[in-house]
Amino acid sequence: MYIYYNLLSLIISFFFTLTLSKVFIPFLQRLKYGQTILEVGPHWHKKKQGTPTMGGVFIIIGVVISCLISIPYYYKNCYIETPVMSLKIFAGLGMAVFYGLIGFLDDYIKVVKKRNLGLNPKQKLIFQFLTASIYLYLIYIVESNNNTRNITCINFPFFGQVDFGILYWPISAILIVGVVNSVNLNDGIDGLTSSTAFFVGVFFMLISNILKMFGLSLLASSLVGSCLGFLIWNFYPAKIFMGDTGSLFIGGMICALGFGINSHIILIILSFVYILEMFSVILQVVYFKFTHGKRLFKMSPIHHHFEMIGWNEAKICFVFIIFTVIFGLISFIFSYYQLGT
Repeated sequence: MYIYYNLLSLIISFFFTLTLSKVFIPFLQRLKYGQTILEVGPHWHKKKQGTPTMGGVFIIIGVVISCLISIPYYYKNCYIETPVMSLKIFAGLGMAVFYGLIGFLDDYIKVVKKRNLGLNPKQKLIFQFLTASIYLYLIYIVESNNNTRNITCINFPFFGQVDFGILYWPISAILIVGVVNSVNLNDGIDGLTSSTAFFVGVFFMLISNILKMFGLSLLASSLVGSCLGFLIWNFYPAKIFMGDTGSLFIGGMICALGFGINSHIILIILSFVYILEMFSVILQVVYFKFTHGKRLFKMSPIHHHFEMIGWNEAKICFVFIIFTVIFGLISFIFSYYQLGT
């Protein structure tokens, strides 16, 4: 029965994202809201100069409209959600939208104001940590009032729970900001983030249903539909880029789903390809400094390394998808264990 609501959520977000992207691509081209290709990527990316960007707006619209239609409809017909889960659904969506707004501001400064660097790193981190802190504070208030669980515990599959006490909150904030920025780093070639996020959303949808968190699964299915609708225009050769607007929003959605199922570990596992991108940048910088100018990778993030050794963009997407599916299956197994405990 619940698959009906998942399909409804998926179809609505798919339709709006697909349609809006198609309609507004020519409009963005006329406004010259095109991507400026900097010197940080492979030189052949220069041919993508001028491709419309900020397409993440349509992903956000698709997800929000889908959630505003499908979730109230689900509540009306078979409402079984707790106040805590309802908070996690809508606060999680709000957190993702705020991350999207941070990305939109960054894109707007770069594309419209013609300032290539957009927001500076300090400004981004302040806004990102503030958004994560507000989300975590809301969870703390609602879960404390409802006494649902030991909220400072993190469940480690096969090992049990570990109570981190007050450290739970900075750890959680760092994880959220880390995953969001990792997704942002992943958005460097055509279709990479939209395709991997599609499969991450699929696994979160399945896991939410396994854990009987059916309202949360609608949040996941809305992400699946929007990523698929956008991917049609974003796959190589891309007709539109999502920009920081889309990648930060998707990162926020992934974190909302991970915290929604109460599992930092499953969030980390499903975000493996994104975290790999982040650590490739960190390792590159550290190795460069300690070896006085030598490089560990030909270019970072690591998807650019694969480009530099001759892989085409479609092949890189395919390999990243395979890894996403593998780690998705691992998280699927862990979710069964979580259900048993």
